Amino acid sequence: MNYLTSRQDQEFKARVESCEFPVEQFDHKAHIRLAYVYLTENNTQTAVQLMRETLTALLKHAGVDPSQKYHETLTEAWILAVHHFMNITNKSESADDFVEQNTIMLDSKIMLTHYSAELLFSEKARQYFVEPNLDPIPRH
Repeated sequence: MNYLTSRQDQEFKARVESCEFPVEQFDHKAHIRLAYVYLTENNTQTAVQLMRETLTALLKHAGVDPSQKYHETLTEAWILAVHHFMNITNKSESADDFVEQNTIMLDSKIMLTHYSAELLFSEKARQYFVEPNLDPIPRH
């Protein structure tokens, strides 16, 4: 498996980590991109930790209370999903290349195939990672 990042991916990561990236532009695709970059450099546990720290810092910098916006289960579930697709893709030249090979990940509602809405949007799931109650996320 060969996963590479582009110069643009690294610049994107640096902008997000330094809170120079506009929070209103940090959409679902940006989440996938950052997860991919973190996973090219780290294991899933470290990638989750980095994503958590980066997202909460970005929210705080934008004046948003992370406890009102940050969602632990979605963060970890998407890291696991990106990791799964990396394991079945085998090679990507960049985050954009990876997303082009796995466009299904652009559907932000895909987690509802793994979680009931009741569980996924619960306060518990927002604060702590909870395992899927409908269909497990494959782990490699």
